[in-house]
Amino acid sequence: MVVTSGALTDNACRGYGVIVEAAKFILELLVVLGAIVMGTRSSGVGLGLWGGTGVAVLVFVFQEPVGSPPVDALLIVLSVVLASSMMQAAGGIDWMVSIAAKLISRSPKQITLIAPLVSFLFSAGAGTSNILYPLLPVIQDVSYKNNIRPSRPLSLSVVATGIALACSPVSAAMAAMVTLTDAPAYGYELIDIVKVTFPAAVVGIVIASFVVSRLGKNIADDPEIQAKIASGAIEAPKTDGPLKKTDIVATPQGRWAAIIFLLGVVTIVFFGLAKELRPLVPGLVDGKDAMVPMQMTPIIEIVMFVVGTVILLVARPKVSEIPGMSVFKAGMVSAIALFGLAWLTDTFLGAHQEVIASTVGSWVQQAPWIFALGIFLVCVLTTSQSTATRTVVPIGLAAGIPLGMLSGMWAGAFAGIYLLPTNGSQIAAANFDYTGSTKLGTKLVDHSFFIPTLVLAGATIIVGALFGILWG
Repeated sequence: MVVTSGALTDNACRGYGVIVEAAKFILELLVVLGAIVMGTRSSGVGLGLWGGTGVAVLVFVFQEPVGSPPVDALLIVLSVVLASSMMQAAGGIDWMVSIAAKLISRSPKQITLIAPLVSFLFSAGAGTSNILYPLLPVIQDVSYKNNIRPSRPLSLSVVATGIALACSPVSAAMAAMVTLTDAPAYGYELIDIVKVTFPAAVVGIVIASFVVSRLGKNIADDPEIQAKIASGAIEAPKTDGPLKKTDIVATPQGRWAAIIFLLGVVTIVFFGLAKELRPLVPGLVDGKDAMVPMQMTPIIEIVMFVVGTVILLVARPKVSEIPGMSVFKAGMVSAIALFGLAWLTDTFLGAHQEVIASTVGSWVQQAPWIFALGIFLVCVLTTSQSTATRTVVPIGLAAGIPLGMLSGMWAGAFAGIYLLPTNGSQIAAANFDYTGSTKLGTKLVDHSFFIPTLVLAGATIIVGALFGILWG
């Protein structure tokens, strides 16, 4: 066989081209990772700023075509944030907290299970984990007065609110997920996601509660707590004493605002189930023009605007106070972070779709847990479930992971935002625990939330993947 010099030259050129493309891919990946790291260090809106800067580098330096910003996800986030801020301004979150506190106090001996479940349910209903903050002193007080180490229910309640956002029809993370899976290419809607994530999360919390209830020494055996009792720094547990109450006052206006908001959530779920009752819009069926049911993305936006308007008419919150609400501020920060980083990842993934599908996709197909690990790690780095969704879920979709399995693993990996003791709710839980049993640690892995995070994430990922296979 004779090999001509021309053939050698062609092979050399092809080999050189492969090397150049590989080097370009690696450099652009470093830009993406660098933007995430710098954004994490800046936190808040810094995530969005660094994401947008990363887009500029990919477009102007590497000459990649600009990706599509997550417009649909942003519109859902804005509509939900507006409605939930109206509810908060009217006192709706205060009313929900008062109800949650009563539920926790009714089963004091089972607080390590009940408190996380209640925190999970109300966070899923409200679409935000901020509802947990007023509940922390109640959880601490009920547990201590019933001779239960406060770090147990406190730590698991904090982590449970993380995975709750994968079960909420009105969270920013769900908005990001729905706009990815509700596309015609997948047709996997909100109700399909929730029917996997919700039961998986509940089972995960139940499993985690058995483990967490055995973490740390009992109050009677803890030398630090006993020393505080002996010195008079804290009182000994008294089950017959009055339980601490939140400083929040529930009002009739707050009750109506919360009920209206929750009815909006139910309405969204209803339209998710009853596809035949949705408005018909022009679309394609088997490649032919036809009238098809409207997708859930605009329905969520419409329902949330109506909910906000009804709250305005019935509960009459002060509209001028809306921009100052904590839910509004947190929602705007999430939207900006989602905008920048999601735009960056869409630009990068669009430029290297074939490479990612053939390499990373094959890894994920052989070991789906790599997808869950990716979501988990991005949550750890960014403390943003919506950012992790827009960053990693497209890779899982391109890899062809079954959508049910993907949804279940996606939910469990959300616990990753609490792997490091840097989140506001973790700090608040440690400060409210006057016994000192809830610790932030000094070595990143010796804090009270580390094991609950790993256990809840692992249990929910495994159960979620199983449920996704069975009925996803």
